[in-house]
Amino acid sequence: MVRIETSPEDLAGMAVAEGILTARGGMTSHAAVVARGMGKCCVSGAGALNIDYKQRTVEINGLLLREGDFISLNGTTGEIYEGKVETQAAELSDDFAELMELAEKYARLQVRTNADTPHDAIVARKFGASGIGLCRTEHMFFEGEKIKAMREMILAENAEGRKKALEKILPYQKDDFKGIFAAMHDCPVTVRLLDPLLHEFVPHDAKGQQEMAEAMGVPVSIIKQRVETLWEQNPMLGHRGCRLGNTYPEITEMQTRAILSAALELKKEGITAIPEIMVPLTGILYEFLEQEKIIRNTAKQLFEETGDSIEYKVGTMIEIPRAALTADRIASSAEFFSFGTNDLTQMTFGYSRDDIASFLPVYLDKKILKFDPFQVLDQNGVGQLVRMATEKGRAVRPDLKCGICGEHGVNPRLLSSATV
Repeated sequence: MVRIETSPEDLAGMAVAEGILTARGGMTSHAAVVARGMGKCCVSGAGALNIDYKQRTVEINGLLLREGDFISLNGTTGEIYEGKVETQAAELSDDFAELMELAEKYARLQVRTNADTPHDAIVARKFGASGIGLCRTEHMFFEGEKIKAMREMILAENAEGRKKALEKILPYQKDDFKGIFAAMHDCPVTVRLLDPLLHEFVPHDAKGQQEMAEAMGVPVSIIKQRVETLWEQNPMLGHRGCRLGNTYPEITEMQTRAILSAALELKKEGITAIPEIMVPLTGILYEFLEQEKIIRNTAKQLFEETGDSIEYKVGTMIEIPRAALTADRIASSAEFFSFGTNDLTQMTFGYSRDDIASFLPVYLDKKILKFDPFQVLDQNGVGQLVRMATEKGRAVRPDLKCGICGEHGVNPRLLSSATV
């Protein structure tokens, strides 16, 4: 699959693609992060690509490729080859399995996986993951009837209309969580509540808007108007994360019910699920408290309805510098922290992680930067925020569980100086 850049709308194509190639982005772009979770080969930020969606062609240094032509990718080196190159699937060999089993006895850190589907969870479990550190729930909204119901929710004019649409999504979400919890039985699963902007769930091209209008049974003008109202000047700093859940609490209610209902059903089947509900993009204690209130109230209502209950935790992502600076206040309610170092790096440096490739080579060449801060965690700045947040949080809550769910967590250079 070749794209200028990917978004959650491309998930269906990414799922069936053997490899993913993008012209923009980097190690922490959407394509790279999702592909890694799927276990797929990905090359992102290949600036030499000239992609023409209308003609369905890709031009690379004078070579013109058309849809259907074969190319091969080397995800390690970033090289692109014309034609087919023989590949071999990764496997857990006997020697590697024995080594991992030995290492587990002495490991000081637990390694969880990023997984958004039951299949990804099963694969990760086979490779020794001790749980899921980040399950992105937005990736569950893009298949078949799910995206249709999601778009009905976006078009709704009031809370009643949104709840009606979300009721259609609830059983799909619950089934996804059941599969994920079952694959990770007896291991904790950190589920992040809906994070991205709503505009990512609607089409932005005329053809897609026309198709959506026909599916929704409304004039295309209404679709265009709604898409325009969802547009934001600075989307990464806009109406997303906990801001979305606090504005539309019915979304958080539905997701909480889906998560805990799945765990309760598995309990009856003798399977232990350990859900950890994570509130994204918290910057102010009161943002978290509002989301926690919705989660706790929904859980209480569900437990009363079913006559049963399970243990669960409510925590948050630390990805805004202010959250790190006021971590002691946030830890007074949050039961765990998960450092989203991708966004924390982006907001601390003021660098767009999707656009840094335009000047990063020059900065590295001139030694302005010693390394790509989205590949190697900046210890002097971002690292200090992580340490500060951990120390402040544990001063208030000594048993506070802390982890890293950003891409920095896979870099060995970080593990040698881990503060969490």
